[in-house]
Amino acid sequence: MWDQRYASKDYFYGTEPCDFLVRNAALLEPGRKALAIADGEGRNSVFMAEKGLQVTAMDSSAVGLKKAKQLAESRNVHIDFRLADLRSWMWEPDRYDLVAAIFIQFADPEFRAEIFDGIEQTLTLGGVVMLHGYTTRQIEYGTGGPPVAERLYTREMLANRFSDWDIIRLAEYDAEIQEGVGHSGFSALVDLVARCPG
Repeated sequence: MWDQRYASKDYFYGTEPCDFLVRNAALLEPGRKALAIADGEGRNSVFMAEKGLQVTAMDSSAVGLKKAKQLAESRNVHIDFRLADLRSWMWEPDRYDLVAAIFIQFADPEFRAEIFDGIEQTLTLGGVVMLHGYTTRQIEYGTGGPPVAERLYTREMLANRFSDWDIIRLAEYDAEIQEGVGHSGFSALVDLVARCPG
């Protein structure tokens, strides 16, 4: 499915980073090690690399990664791209200072719990997760994301899962977004920025 979605010459979600990442750019400290999971065509990992982070970006689509590499080359940044499926991804303990999980809403609750556990495992002490996606109200808007409630987030669900973390930001809100043809229009969104507990 993802290879087909990324098959067009155009970038499905555009080439500019997610607004959420831009708004939280102060957390993108040069020299830090970052992991971008399910990064697709590279718009977010490229932005992080432009900010001076040492970025690893993984995705299961070879087509998406090819376009991501092209984007990185055009912006003159180096990224360690990995072709991999999150179901078999090896979460290296204490490996990254930051994990970006942006619109990774292809996972059912059981798989999502595994991903969240993997993020916690791979973050260094005090490392930051930057998670952004759609809330369940997004189904009403139909401007992006899966029309499946169990794959979407709620503030309460994220608050419960990350209750022992240092929450920097956790908020639901509506906003107009224009990110290629994939995310376009008035949307129901949620941000989570939190530090991994010691």
